Amino acid sequence: MHTPDLIRKKRDGGKLSREEIEFLITGYMSGTVAEYQISALLMAIYYQKMNFEETAVLTEFILKSGESLDLSAIPGKKVGKHSTGGVGDKVSIILAPMVAACGVTVPMLSGRALGHTGGTLDKLESIPGYKTQMNAAELTRILKEAGAAIVGQSEAIAPADKKLYALRDVTSTVDSIPLIASSIMSKKLAEGTDALVIDIKTGAGAFMAQENDAAELADLFAGIGSRFHKKVFCFITDMSQPLGFAIGNWLEIVECVECLRGKDVSDLMEVTYALGGAMVMLGDKAATIDEGIEKCRAAIENGSAWDRFLKMVRTQGGDTKPLENPDTYPKSKFSKEIRATKAGYLAEANALQIGAASHSMGAGRSRTDSSVDLKAGILMKKKIGDVVQVNDVIAVCYSDDENKLNAAARAVERAFRYMPARTTPPTLVLARPDDSGRPKWE
Repeated sequence: MHTPDLIRKKRDGGKLSREEIEFLITGYMSGTVAEYQISALLMAIYYQKMNFEETAVLTEFILKSGESLDLSAIPGKKVGKHSTGGVGDKVSIILAPMVAACGVTVPMLSGRALGHTGGTLDKLESIPGYKTQMNAAELTRILKEAGAAIVGQSEAIAPADKKLYALRDVTSTVDSIPLIASSIMSKKLAEGTDALVIDIKTGAGAFMAQENDAAELADLFAGIGSRFHKKVFCFITDMSQPLGFAIGNWLEIVECVECLRGKDVSDLMEVTYALGGAMVMLGDKAATIDEGIEKCRAAIENGSAWDRFLKMVRTQGGDTKPLENPDTYPKSKFSKEIRATKAGYLAEANALQIGAASHSMGAGRSRTDSSVDLKAGILMKKKIGDVVQVNDVIAVCYSDDENKLNAAARAVERAFRYMPARTTPPTLVLARPDDSGRPKWE
């Protein structure tokens, strides 16, 4: 086989065979297929897409590029979770210890900042000492001790995905349905879980801006899960405005701490409870999702989710002192308030623009080897539907770089739109697609 011929085939809308996909992925990993060729292939896939069979085969060979975890030594069902990415999406950090407190083991292989969205690992690494890289034996030990672990991919787990994931970020091929599906499912199949809940974001700040695309992705996830004998539940949730109030690594950790200690950040917790309820049910600790939600609420209210979070952080090497007293954490050198220019109601808080602004201040990375300013980010003070007066503080930007801060603040200001009449806040959990179609979530 000749790599340029395969790139041309996909560029022109052809379907890659099983043998051709195997040749490209194994060649990329061995070095016989160059990174610039894979970049061209990613762009061809971005424009020409892949059918289900191509996507399932791509998932298989990404999975086969490394090892899979064996968690059979841990009793009970193991349930994973993944999000397709959003702005202010810190659900996993609350969810994992909350579901573990309900008796379900939660292993999560998570990623770093991708495009305008934040990365769970970057957020957790803002906790001093928190270790995200570990081998299978360490992961098993942590799961036995804490019931939950959020870690990065080891070199042994789906290494082809790790390389492709970084390459997609810098080639603007992130928001491709088959590439998203194969990336997520290869990691999740390697996790050793029995079941999986996936949060598919849709709206301005999501890679799937249209709900129909989100539903297509849900079908792909479920189909690939079925092929590999794994139960997959998908939820379609809104990402038209940031989730919660905090955008940025340490800022989001602080908001997670507040939620775990009982603060009701309503939009963030609505999504967290829905996903958590499904995970508790799939873990055989509840008969229905509703019962699972009630158990999750109880874990927050009685403090067991917070205790489990502290235990998870300690077992992964993290220092819990700044979590118990966030005021001791270093502050950004510069901050800037964004104030309302009109009176009325906040009608739009464009998640894409706000996420991109946070990224530009240092909360994300523009290159695979870029460093991240863990303190940088944005704190929202108003949400869609809130009443505002002229000069009210709508958001505050934080960064150690004053020039970046000022440029980002202007971008954030443009992300807000005001109306004289109240705008209804967006519905958070839109649907849970299943075999019967796309029923609305009640």
